[in-house]
Amino acid sequence: MRAALVTALALMFFAGAASPQDALVLGDGRHRFTWDPTWPAGAPAGEIGNTHGDILALPDGRVLVNTDTESAVLILDGKGERVGAWGAQFASGIHGMTLGRRGGQPVLWLAHTLGHQAVQTTLDGEVLARLGPPEASGLYGNADAYRPTAVALGADGRLFVADGYGTSWIHLYDSERNYVRSFGGPGEAPENLATPHGLLVHVVDGRPALIVADRENGRLVVFDMEGRFVRVLAEGLRRPCGVKVSRDGVLAVPELAGRVTLLDGEGTVLTHLGENPDPAKWAAHGVPPEQWSPGAFTAPHGLAWDGRGNLMVMDWNRFGRVSRLLRQAPEEAAATEASLPTQVP
Repeated sequence: MRAALVTALALMFFAGAASPQDALVLGDGRHRFTWDPTWPAGAPAGEIGNTHGDILALPDGRVLVNTDTESAVLILDGKGERVGAWGAQFASGIHGMTLGRRGGQPVLWLAHTLGHQAVQTTLDGEVLARLGPPEASGLYGNADAYRPTAVALGADGRLFVADGYGTSWIHLYDSERNYVRSFGGPGEAPENLATPHGLLVHVVDGRPALIVADRENGRLVVFDMEGRFVRVLAEGLRRPCGVKVSRDGVLAVPELAGRVTLLDGEGTVLTHLGENPDPAKWAAHGVPPEQWSPGAFTAPHGLAWDGRGNLMVMDWNRFGRVSRLLRQAPEEAAATEASLPTQVP
């Protein structure tokens, strides 16, 4: 309730803003963000092309954005200026990205949905390895049934691939890319999945674990690093598409039904961000730029934390929409809290 009030007041304040210093503030408590209307500077509203995939912030400040165009991986600098792109061979197919290392050098693992494979590339797009349907699993009589949506890496190099748009199984490989096992599988039971859309390797209950954004079951599910079910971390989410963790341990979940939710490590909701007041725009792919509202998402599909704790959010949108939220420093958040009314006027 409090978070919704903050968003509503911020939207009204923004609408009447008279100077660049005025700010649209989203969030609650110590988790407040300022909407950045200047970002991305080099990718104007409606000119990016269909955004359906993920966002990845690199340590050097660059930002990678998936689009369903020949710029399957669009490269932005810290200001949001376009500085490059690649991936014509992956057009209409890259759905997720994760950062790894090979021979001491940074590499990417991409979920190539329409290519029915996971692909390892350099940061410039040179293909290093491909990983198709796991025949050893016995789950695929037809390779077209394999439609991966996400890849995650363990510290020891083990690889998880989520067949989110296919069979709802997750496949585990060792560091040499040898198939180990499959787990999850379709269903509503706690250990089963319905569109495992995003993956994150993170410490849960003091141990490394895999967190799965189980989209159509509306929850986050935890498995251990061998693929054994541990527990449900959070329920009642609105079609969660992924999960990313900040440096201070805050989990951010893009929910396709019109908002981003922040959680602590125990799955407790900290705040909601950018909740769209119009349910007709939730998970709506065709919302045109003239109907976008500052501070309100339509269909959050991917997001990334940068090194400063800012959030970049991708809406699933055929025109192409990405946004940035600047995290307020603790003292700013406290000042914002103190200035808010205690009840709706």
